[in-house]
Amino acid sequence: MRQDISIMHPLTPLTPAEILRAASIGRQGAPFPEEPLFERIQLHEPPKELWVAGKPTEREAEVFIFRRSSIGVWKLIVSLSQEIVIAKKYYPNARPMLQLEQFTAIEGAVRACPEFQAACRKHGIEDMSLVCIDPWSAGAFGSVEEKDHHLALAFCWVRNHADDNLYAHPIEGLYAMVDVLANKVLKVYDLQNIPVPRTECNYEPNLRTDIRKPLKPLRIVQDQGPSFVLNDHSIAWDQWSLLIGFNAREGITLHDIRFAGRPVARRLSLVEMVVPYGTPVEPHFRKNVFDIGEYGIGKLANSLRMNCDCTGCVVYLDAHVATMHGEPLTIPNAICIHEEDAGLLWKHWDFRTDRAETRRGRRLVISSISTVCNYEYASYWYFRPDGAIEYEMRATGVINTVACEPGRPSRYGTEVMPGVEGHIHQHYFCVRMDLSVDRDRNSVVECNTRAEDAAANPYGNAYYVTETPLRTELEACRCANPASHRYWKVLNPNKKNRVNMPVAYKLEPAHPLTPFLDPDSPSGQRSGFIRRHLWVTAYDPEERFPAGEFVNLSDGQDGILRFVSQNRCIEDTDLVLWHVFGIHHLPRPEDFPVQPAMSTGFMLQPYGFFDENPAITLPRSSDASQSGCRACG
Repeated sequence: MRQDISIMHPLTPLTPAEILRAASIGRQGAPFPEEPLFERIQLHEPPKELWVAGKPTEREAEVFIFRRSSIGVWKLIVSLSQEIVIAKKYYPNARPMLQLEQFTAIEGAVRACPEFQAACRKHGIEDMSLVCIDPWSAGAFGSVEEKDHHLALAFCWVRNHADDNLYAHPIEGLYAMVDVLANKVLKVYDLQNIPVPRTECNYEPNLRTDIRKPLKPLRIVQDQGPSFVLNDHSIAWDQWSLLIGFNAREGITLHDIRFAGRPVARRLSLVEMVVPYGTPVEPHFRKNVFDIGEYGIGKLANSLRMNCDCTGCVVYLDAHVATMHGEPLTIPNAICIHEEDAGLLWKHWDFRTDRAETRRGRRLVISSISTVCNYEYASYWYFRPDGAIEYEMRATGVINTVACEPGRPSRYGTEVMPGVEGHIHQHYFCVRMDLSVDRDRNSVVECNTRAEDAAANPYGNAYYVTETPLRTELEACRCANPASHRYWKVLNPNKKNRVNMPVAYKLEPAHPLTPFLDPDSPSGQRSGFIRRHLWVTAYDPEERFPAGEFVNLSDGQDGILRFVSQNRCIEDTDLVLWHVFGIHHLPRPEDFPVQPAMSTGFMLQPYGFFDENPAITLPRSSDASQSGCRACG
């Protein structure tokens, strides 16, 4: 029986029934006789001009299919109501993302390979059940295997026993190149003669003898429940309203974001992340993995647990993605929604009258956590009562490890325990922001602080902020500049506040990175978006990912560099911001066996969007209690 989809919000993610239906339509529309495999199935978002205007839209899906016998990907747009393919495009050189289901298959194929087993024996390893393999994307380095295969590199560790932390025991120099579609080992490499470090360094408490005495309970109470209202995927909290989406590639997507009914953004999401490692040593120079474009953090999302991943008065949303065989895969509790105390929001004590007013800060949190092999990425969107939006990414998990001679790590890393090295690397994140500051006709200005010229600055204390309009896409390829405290404003030139300033939101680059990749190197060509901290493009719904639609073994020709080469006008128009930020990480011994969470992110802050502090209207708190615990949902 068909589901009634007419009452659904047009941006609600696909339901399990819709995924099944889209897969069925995709099979019928496949342009080859064999059973197709599915890279992903997700909502085909309706045209922005329709849903913004509240006009009826069709429920459609994007279905990405490929065949096991050859490279290439087909993108189908299917109508879920008419049950037909309405658009089709073939990408002959594209490789699909590495799939969750392929991880264990790759590990099994490598373990079963006689050549690999023989190499393990040379390293003193007899029990193949203890050998662990992480599949890494292969990159594009011009090898003959790249031309006709969908490749993965298998990097190897070994456990001392079944529950042991494998990353304490890297098998240095031993790796395999695998044809992912055929699930076949193409070649085994054994390049080093460094002994496997066997000292254990575990993080599970049952494997340690030094666990601390527990602290006293810290509980959060909301006796009356949360202040937000969740209706399916639409949420309202304080003055904020938005819709929460989700797909296998990006994970959380946020849509139609408004404050007191005024539009701030049409769509926000994390669209790419790349982790270049800084060593020239083979095979590790190949490590330049795109965790979104090559793996998809949505499909790798965790099922979150109360009082571990989230705490307080929590409500969860499940996420539904597709397996390689077109079946719905439900990730329970993939999205966590809760409120949390955010410290002091504002305060003033009038010493003349001895009267004080204080308001506690609070924020709405929408989060998910994804595991990509050794690393965990915890993604948090925060909405504040003063109109600000914050994004935070926390990176934790286990650092990628290699073996070294004890006491002699390379110059490209740190010895984190005897014989175990962590290489220097960077985590680059790119968020795509389809902003709509009081509607879709916006402009961007760059703001820099300057010291006043000496002639007008007799006391040497004067400085001011200059504003430079960014008129075209090529003008708006910008880097941060801490020396001038550079930031950017997205403004609406057609809407003024009470002091006749254009209403605006401000983006300040709090965590810029300096790239050390040669832009002409194989990895540098594929990671072109990391060269700038800000990109601005004219809105195009097909321009979605800064490293391109298909990233595996890509050549770097698609993506943000192609988008901005059109040099379109970005004044008083519908525009998109792409902000690049991240973490520069030389591992420490303290980052092992599990890395404490490292944080990066940014804030979108109203700048003249309001006539005064919007949090002035918050009432005095009537609840003096901040202790206790209650769970919701």
